[in-house]
Amino acid sequence: MFQHHSCWGFSAGSLTRYDETAVATNWQKKLTPEQFYVTREKGTELPFSGIYLNNTEPGMYHCVCCNVPLFSSEKKYDSGTGWPSFSEAYGTCGRNESNTNIMKRPDNSLGSTSTEVLCKQCDAHLGHVFDDGPRPSGQRFCINSVALSFKPSSGQ
Repeated sequence: MFQHHSCWGFSAGSLTRYDETAVATNWQKKLTPEQFYVTREKGTELPFSGIYLNNTEPGMYHCVCCNVPLFSSEKKYDSGTGWPSFSEAYGTCGRNESNTNIMKRPDNSLGSTSTEVLCKQCDAHLGHVFDDGPRPSGQRFCINSVALSFKPSSGQ
């Protein structure tokens, strides 16, 4: 029986790539000031302020900038840290994240080394990932609500 979370034949990538030069000049027009601050200027929303912090509806969290799927509600959990937390990105297969729409980058801006999480499609800053998450991944993706748009599962 085929499961929709199978690792075979999955592609989270989009067939269309964004023209970076055309899109880059429009972010301030397309996004709210808070969305722009977080996603384009690497800001952080205040803890416990995000609209998706306590969301328990089934569905998919997408990039607010380019709309690619990033995290499934199935991997969301309450970390108690004040931001929506996920144990893995959508499209992860075991420890392989090559079919996801996220990328990780070292970040030294907070005074200590942490790992920034960005959208692979449009380079939007989403949040950070830490190694204190639940098993089996052990990861905690700490993501800003304003960097996400939520689409409930159809038929729910």
